[in-house]
Amino acid sequence: MNKPNKPNRKTQQPSRARAVSNVTYANSPLLASKTPLWRSRFLVVLVGVGSLILIGRAAYIQIIATNFYLKQGEARYAHTLEMPASRGRIVDRNGLLLATSVPTPSIWAIPKDVDADAGEKKQLAQALGMTVGELNDRLDGNPNFVWLKRQVDDGVGAAVKQLDLKGIHQVSEFRRRYPEGEAAAHVVGFTGDEDKGQEGIELAYQQQLQGRDGSREVVKDRLGNIVENIGDPQRPINGEDIELAIDSKVQFFAYQRVRDQVIAQKAKGGSVVVIDTQTGEVLALANYPSYNPGDRHHLSGAQLRNRALTDVFEPGSTMKPFIIGTALEKGLVTPFSLVDATPGSLVVGGFAPKDAEPNGILTVQQVIQKSSNIGAARLAMKLTPKEQWEKFSSIGLGQKPQINFPGVVTGRLRPYKTWRPIEQATMAYGYGLSASLFQLARAYTVFANDGVLENVSMLRQAAPGPGPRVFKPETVKELLTMLSMVTSPGGTAPKARTMGYSVGGKSGTAYKAEGHGYAQNKYRPWFVGLAPISHPRIVVAVMIDEPGAGLHFGGDVAAPVFSQVVSQTLPLLGVAPDLDVRTQITQANVVQTPEN
Repeated sequence: MNKPNKPNRKTQQPSRARAVSNVTYANSPLLASKTPLWRSRFLVVLVGVGSLILIGRAAYIQIIATNFYLKQGEARYAHTLEMPASRGRIVDRNGLLLATSVPTPSIWAIPKDVDADAGEKKQLAQALGMTVGELNDRLDGNPNFVWLKRQVDDGVGAAVKQLDLKGIHQVSEFRRRYPEGEAAAHVVGFTGDEDKGQEGIELAYQQQLQGRDGSREVVKDRLGNIVENIGDPQRPINGEDIELAIDSKVQFFAYQRVRDQVIAQKAKGGSVVVIDTQTGEVLALANYPSYNPGDRHHLSGAQLRNRALTDVFEPGSTMKPFIIGTALEKGLVTPFSLVDATPGSLVVGGFAPKDAEPNGILTVQQVIQKSSNIGAARLAMKLTPKEQWEKFSSIGLGQKPQINFPGVVTGRLRPYKTWRPIEQATMAYGYGLSASLFQLARAYTVFANDGVLENVSMLRQAAPGPGPRVFKPETVKELLTMLSMVTSPGGTAPKARTMGYSVGGKSGTAYKAEGHGYAQNKYRPWFVGLAPISHPRIVVAVMIDEPGAGLHFGGDVAAPVFSQVVSQTLPLLGVAPDLDVRTQITQANVVQTPEN
């Protein structure tokens, strides 16, 4: 069988070339057809519109929105770095630090850049003092930025830096330090994470303390490294220092004494206020319970409350010297006039005032010494309501103390036109009105300044200037004698006596208000006094809130704290003793003998 012959490729190629070359493309029906005129015009319009859009866009970028795009361009390489100002210091009257700012590391992260395995995250969490779950929750919150922990100790910052994890960064911030801790907490206050004042002087003088932050413009490369400074930096202006009238040593002693007494008496709290009567400066303002301003975890309201300024109470027997002083100036009595303080001898509106201990006929001096409610009420009823109200108003009751401090309260003193006779009588021994311990301390400055009420200040100053005159100098002299009798044998507060110094003052004890009446087993005792009584240099006011160890009278609970504070404060002020110590020791031994 014959096989077909295979084609010869060499012989076929020329014939194919000749066939292709013989094709006439001009005669193709596709090319020969005419293009519609609308199509060409449409293409021209498209090209024109596109050109107009490009020209308009270029004009918008180059002319109209130039500033915006310049800023966007600069944002890729130019950055503004904040230069934080250092917060001003708070110092006491002797220049000792009460609050200062120190640089401290804060840890932050860019979560999307974090590249750490489970073991590294565990190490990071341990260094920051948190669980791995808490760390993951923070990293999941924001992909671009998150604070992990602010204002940590230097050791924590060093530990995090040693881990050298990608996406984990540190920045230096200022953190407040409070060298005096709990002792001055209620005076100084504290700041929050943003370095803003939250309490005390830190809040009251926020504007002066905070200063003004600065800034500088820099160029950064794509890795975030600074490669160039732009222009002149705006230097930060540090905050002003605040110099307080507080004496750190007096403050510390006052805090210790009230703390120890609150614990010993199983009380809810206590306060002490010390005022320099020569200048009106507050040397100490201490409260217990207190807190550490540098470590505020698990704080309670009782710890934060500045009781000396925010707690108001019925001032009780501390009002009696003002009633008797008014009666003396009106010429209604003399210090030796007799007053009937027999139980049941005075009935006002169906109510008969009572004394803690029964008395009979007393002199006006003894009304103060024995703290007779009946005697004080009987003298008050010799005055008009207006006269009594004006005297209470003149010592600052019912008025907000003029000091720049948060939480200062006004207290209550109702208009005299609304008083009933029974209210006038009970106000004579401190029921029916209210005041803070700070207000009482200031009120007693009238006995140290020949009858002139002292303007007081929390800041260091030469003198705030005199306030209104309350009593004549001769009246004050008589009242000082009566106040000294309170601390003498036979008075209500012999425990206020201080070795080497003459003292005087007035104790007070009041039932605590509860609901629409008074709790019969809850008391608030206090003592307000002056030392030395011969030439008063300081006023010390002490309050103990609800003692529970058995004693509840001001002369037993508050007066000892007064004595301790006076004995430690006067030597610091350079005040020489005005009494013979040996004589005092002899008198004390005589008073303590059983037959006396």
